Amino acid sequence: MNLFPWFVRGQICTGMLVASMLASCAGPSGLRPDTPDIRTESDQTNADRRARTRLELASAYFARGQLSTALDEVKLSLAAQPDQPDALNLRGLIYAAMGEKRFAEDSFRRAMAVAPRDADTMHNFGWFLCQDARYAEADALFAQAVEQPRYRGVTRTLLARGVCQARAGRWVEAEGTLSRSYELDPSNPATAYNLSDVLYRRGEFERARFYMRRVNAHADQSNAQTLWLAARIEHRLGNVIGARQLGTQLRDRFPQSPEALLFEKGRFDE
Repeated sequence: MNLFPWFVRGQICTGMLVASMLASCAGPSGLRPDTPDIRTESDQTNADRRARTRLELASAYFARGQLSTALDEVKLSLAAQPDQPDALNLRGLIYAAMGEKRFAEDSFRRAMAVAPRDADTMHNFGWFLCQDARYAEADALFAQAVEQPRYRGVTRTLLARGVCQARAGRWVEAEGTLSRSYELDPSNPATAYNLSDVLYRRGEFERARFYMRRVNAHADQSNAQTLWLAARIEHRLGNVIGARQLGTQLRDRFPQSPEALLFEKGRFDE
């Protein structure tokens, strides 16, 4: 199943995702574990400041794709403060991006051991597991994340959960989850695309058409994948002219894309 590029590069976090996942890379919370008071600059130790500065640098390097440098900085942050859930979470993201699955999973599990109710870590760990085809474990973490009080990333987690359910072939659940995400944020083109794709695979072509038309109505939101899905929908609906028009637009705008090649070969069912 092809996933919308914005989501994939917006579904873990790099300062990332692109903005939709940035919350997962947040810096230190500003609260001591042993006090209910708000932490201010005067409360911070030198170790606190070093840890925060290194973590901010690590997030910035990660956002630019400088993974080795980001890893060095997050290691220095953890050396100053070993039990920072935000730093452990970010380290998991960095290792995941480097393809170091074992180290990534260890970092996410350590982050959750330190902060078991942190929804951002649940989200990132869930997406990591989904990419590793561990769908049931991922789904449980996504479900847990959206239940956390005052969690502000519910829509992105619902999007990730819906995509993961679709990857697992759970089309009915995926439709329900993505529909809920769309209701909360109808302006998100990644949600509209993935919901339309699920509806297409379920044979709900008219409904799939509705969401893709909304995305492709905006040139800055459409891309090779959205145009190709729209062309396939029109083909399924018997709208030969509409499918050809969308295919021509796809070929003209994205001539080197795999989708344009499929259109040229008339392979609408792939």
